[in-house]
Amino acid sequence: MIEDVLKVVILSLIEGVTEFLPVSSTGHLIVGAAVLRFDALLPPIFEIFIQIGAVAAVLVYYRRAFGEQVPQLRSSSEARRFWLMIALASAPVAALGIVFQQQIESLFFSPQVVAASLIFGGIAIILVERLPQFQHRIAKRPLDVSKVTARQAALIGLVQVLALIPGMSRSGSSIVGGMLAGLSRFAATEFSFFLAIPLLGSATLYKFVTTLDSLGSEQLILLLLGAALSGLFSWLAIDLLLRFISRRSFVAFGYYRIAAGALILLAVSSGLMS
Repeated sequence: MIEDVLKVVILSLIEGVTEFLPVSSTGHLIVGAAVLRFDALLPPIFEIFIQIGAVAAVLVYYRRAFGEQVPQLRSSSEARRFWLMIALASAPVAALGIVFQQQIESLFFSPQVVAASLIFGGIAIILVERLPQFQHRIAKRPLDVSKVTARQAALIGLVQVLALIPGMSRSGSSIVGGMLAGLSRFAATEFSFFLAIPLLGSATLYKFVTTLDSLGSEQLILLLLGAALSGLFSWLAIDLLLRFISRRSFVAFGYYRIAAGALILLAVSSGLMS
């Protein structure tokens, strides 16, 4: 049990640090669980469930904005419109995720797929950051994500479908989609934060309800511990990421993804990881 707790702490740190970075938290968790040989909870139950901590982190970090918006949902067309755009951007990946959940988990939850996705996504991030038309966009705060249009939300939602493949990254796909749709780096990142609420929240609840009968008391404790720790680490990561992109681009993350993918493929080919 103590060994499992230590593994949960490590995996929760990985989840919290990587959830909002464009590097794929699920991919890192799959690889981390394979390296640590974490068998206390069958994959991908743990990888999906502890993402609820990231949802809580967003709610806490933007608590002032939520405190202002929620009471205005009935009276403010702007507040209603913003959440409608969130729903529009969430719809494609949510619908396909529900329909093809079992196929995705059986076919794509492997280190090899994660490695290939990391490399492909890293190349995509570098190419998007190098687009000439993006260079003039200002990435500094304040930027109002409530101004996202239906066309932009739809494009973000379509690109985010790629996140169903482990290693592609939900945040990475939505941020790249936002930048391609014309949003600044900062606005695309903040919109991605808000997208985490319905997507990660619904995925976590669905996985929890469908697996609750097969979980023992010790497993539930591990899940709750992982969710709490990932929430703490995610909250810290949100602030660090916003500070980072106010001064730099995502290019470094692109190169990191390529290097990480190459190392995973090397580890698999050498037998260090299965």
